[in-house]
Amino acid sequence: MTVPEPRPTLEAVAAHAGVSRATVSRVVNGSAGVRDAVREKVQRAVADLGYVPNSAARSLVTRRTGAVAVVIAEPERRVFSDPFFAQQLRGISRELSASDIQLVLLLVEHPRDYPRIGRYLSGGHVDGALMFSLHSDDPLPSMAASSELPTVFGGRPGWADADHDPQLLYVDNDNRGGARQAVEYLLAQGRKRIAVITGPLDQTSATDRLDGYCDALGVAQPDSVLLARGDFTAEGGERAMAELLGSAPDLDAVFAGSDLMATGALRALRAAGRRVPEDVAVVGYDDMEPAAWAEPPLTTVHQDVEEMGRMMAALLLRRLGVAPSGAAEEAAGAISAQPSSGAASGAAETAEGPEAEQGPETGQGRERGQGRETGQGRETGQGREEERLAPVITPARLVIRASA
Repeated sequence: MTVPEPRPTLEAVAAHAGVSRATVSRVVNGSAGVRDAVREKVQRAVADLGYVPNSAARSLVTRRTGAVAVVIAEPERRVFSDPFFAQQLRGISRELSASDIQLVLLLVEHPRDYPRIGRYLSGGHVDGALMFSLHSDDPLPSMAASSELPTVFGGRPGWADADHDPQLLYVDNDNRGGARQAVEYLLAQGRKRIAVITGPLDQTSATDRLDGYCDALGVAQPDSVLLARGDFTAEGGERAMAELLGSAPDLDAVFAGSDLMATGALRALRAAGRRVPEDVAVVGYDDMEPAAWAEPPLTTVHQDVEEMGRMMAALLLRRLGVAPSGAAEEAAGAISAQPSSGAASGAAETAEGPEAEQGPETGQGRERGQGRETGQGRETGQGREEERLAPVITPARLVIRASA
């Protein structure tokens, strides 16, 4: 019978790397305060020896699980049919994986799921939480607070006093500014009767986009005849468009608060014999890949959803004090915040078909937003000082295709 070789120990890794056991422990546990050259030397020794950390022992030492909960306040069918969620999860997953953090996905299929999720968050199973697609009456924020888990939200929080919480972190798009760009473009094209299909108005992304629509038209409230409520789905957009054609048959343009709703609107317009854009111009929001495949290709407002997911994870890693990956370092180094009114506006760009521009690039990678910079801490002999983190508002940019 062959006796298996003993597993490499921390001491063996330390001897191989020529450093102390404590240094190896800090590197393995993702702690700060280790110079890059030393960290690389230890990581090479770990790879050479095939050292595998004991997760149970590491949790006892670090009091961390190495896992983060991603909580989406939507049912399974919606999450797995909407490309928005796939892109955001991809950005989150890549960032967490780069820092050796496990993603645990929790969905809200039914109100009875909330107690289960609350117990899980409070049970010490994860080190932090990322939450998005929240609705105004959602109990998830209070669950996060009661669990005392570090949390980053996707989307501007809409609950009372959220704007006055200095610890609140979120990542959002300039929804109001993006919607304003879309409607201003329609006005510049000579459109006179511009309707709007909103998302659920218990979500701040939908209300901010409706506010941007009103800003462009110079009105405090939308004309009820030109407004229909959707639900961020293609079916909801189709129903809303049919409703608008009944209430305002002379409309000559529509701004839909998501690409899925815009594709549903295109379907309803075709069924009614309306030509796009000759009779009715259509603009969506999100710039998901299918927007360029629509017939005709959809004019839309671009937001970098995958990058927003990456930034959410990078912010949470920073709050947890986890040594970030190179990607997290880059994202957190560019983190900034803006007022919730959405002051930033990107320039419109013309795009044709699937080769449409997918996001502004800068010398440092994708554009990250504008506004006040956060303090990112500074290196000291004891590692990085506590950082001052702030919410992130990413830019919106109109992408012009054939539908408007």
